[in-house]
Amino acid sequence: MISILFVCHGNICRSPMAEFVLKDITAKKGISDQFEISSAATSTEEIWNGVGNPVYPPARRELEKHGISCKGKRAIQLQKADYNYYDYLIGMDRANIRNIERITGHSRGKIHMLLEFTNSAKEVADPWYSGNFEETYQDVLVGCNGLIDFLVANNLLESSGIVGD
Repeated sequence: MISILFVCHGNICRSPMAEFVLKDITAKKGISDQFEISSAATSTEEIWNGVGNPVYPPARRELEKHGISCKGKRAIQLQKADYNYYDYLIGMDRANIRNIERITGHSRGKIHMLLEFTNSAKEVADPWYSGNFEETYQDVLVGCNGLIDFLVANNLLESSGIVGD
């Protein structure tokens, strides 16, 4: 089982988009049983009295345009113990990486930026500021496919379960 935690600032746009895009990809490839996939926030801005806000409506609508549901997802806070629990903690931008390292007390190792898996130093576009949820979706889709390719190339998946693209 490969455990992956996607992380962004508020856990209402980019990281839940990545969570549900990767869940969709792995389901379509018939390998979802090899994964535990979740997402979290580095801040508490979207969490009130212990209850997280749902996925931001424009992010939810962008996922729905591509046939992906994120029903029931609410923002949660990244915890120090998540570093030991998850195999990969994947941030969307450099600020996320710094905050993941600060919260977990670890640097690099299991911590990556999503688009690193595409051999790019680019950050996932933040639609909270750009308003361009399609651009973010495309960044996330490319990054998640790159992550699957990385796992396959490094023999970390049971390849017999992978079906064509």
